[in-house]
Amino acid sequence: MSWESHDGRRSTRRDGGGRSPWDDRDDRQRGHRGQGHYRNQPRGGGHYRRQQRDDRGEKVERMEPWVTLHGPMRGPRVWNGDVDRCSARHKPGTMVAVYDRYEDFRGWGFWHPRSRIAIRIVTRERDKPDESWWHNRARAAAERRLKDPDIPNDVCRILHAEGDDFPALTMDRYGDVLVAEVYSKPMADIFKMVLPTFHEILGTKAYRISFDEASARAEGEDAFEHSSADCPPRLQFREGDITFEAFLQEGHKSGFFCDQRENRARLGALVERLVAEGNAPQVLDVCCYTGGFALNAAKAGALEVRGVDLDEKAIEQAKRNANLNQLRNVKFTHADAFSYLRTLAGNGRQYDIVIVDPPKFIRTRRDFDEGQARYHDINKLAMPLVKPGGFLISCSCSGLFGPLEFQETMRRAARLRTVRILRETGAGPDHPVRIDFPEGRYLKALWMQLGKDADLNR
Repeated sequence: MSWESHDGRRSTRRDGGGRSPWDDRDDRQRGHRGQGHYRNQPRGGGHYRRQQRDDRGEKVERMEPWVTLHGPMRGPRVWNGDVDRCSARHKPGTMVAVYDRYEDFRGWGFWHPRSRIAIRIVTRERDKPDESWWHNRARAAAERRLKDPDIPNDVCRILHAEGDDFPALTMDRYGDVLVAEVYSKPMADIFKMVLPTFHEILGTKAYRISFDEASARAEGEDAFEHSSADCPPRLQFREGDITFEAFLQEGHKSGFFCDQRENRARLGALVERLVAEGNAPQVLDVCCYTGGFALNAAKAGALEVRGVDLDEKAIEQAKRNANLNQLRNVKFTHADAFSYLRTLAGNGRQYDIVIVDPPKFIRTRRDFDEGQARYHDINKLAMPLVKPGGFLISCSCSGLFGPLEFQETMRRAARLRTVRILRETGAGPDHPVRIDFPEGRYLKALWMQLGKDADLNR
């Protein structure tokens, strides 16, 4: 199996990375010296060998190759500015043993000095991961999904990066096709290694893997995408009672967002309840992508559904999905969400349910303030469009944007309207989260009801 590279444009929207919420010190305060330059690094490929003690107090030698940190470990990602010394000028992708400032062993991880994420920890076990280790982790990840009755076996996430001990690798299943994305090049070889194990356990046959331009640029590598000969360019599948189609070569990420599966079902149930009460709702789906929320609302009997998105190809796919399901009570508009919301407000339009599911506004800590402002602005524009007593479902897929920060942003966006949070939800159980990596719980959805006693003109 070979990997092909090209310079084709890739677009990303969800999931992934950034600093830990509690690791927000300025790089200069941490003695950051620039990428790839570390204090006391041996020249000419030499090695440091320092002594440490095991649990019985006996001296043991550091395992090779190694990297030491300025301070303690904070999670499964080591930032460039946290690296103190390394045993040699290791090639990118080398598996290194990581030691903290106290000489304590903290795990094995992939080394990439050109990236801001210098090390991605794979395991905290002392034994270095080998091929057998990876196959066992792949088998465990697949079996977790197959044994969980709340996860549909035909369409779901099979690998959730750090949550499944496969850092920088996500993989979704669509029937007999596996669609993977890597955010660090070494994981492409890991995917290639364990692919037969997944095919054996899941019964899948085809695959597609991609390494997008943004991730490749961060590591000084070339982007690529590669598919098996039997991988179709388009996939059709069902989620609940709705048929969807994903165009792999044009869509964001894996072509569809499995993480919103349970929230789409909840929206359908809400619409069905309102219809049963004799109040068939009017629904607005902002940043609708290929129509996931909009189609569920239409299928459940909404009186009128409008979806809007800036991605013209996504809107065309949303229209195709509506036609596949013969839904006539849903319309899609290609427009910038911010401008469109202002136009609706100027025309005095209001809806019973408004869904706001924007792209990831916060990709790195450097983007935080600007991204938070965009979450504030889009929700501030959406709230006046909700009828008194109506519902606003607002989502964030930024891992660096914590639940409390998200809620506070909603409070400020609400201004003087009475807003009640009915529930807080996220991705399903096919997106496991490591307790030391809260960014893995990136998807947040606030289900809110806006009070009838509000002054809507404020």
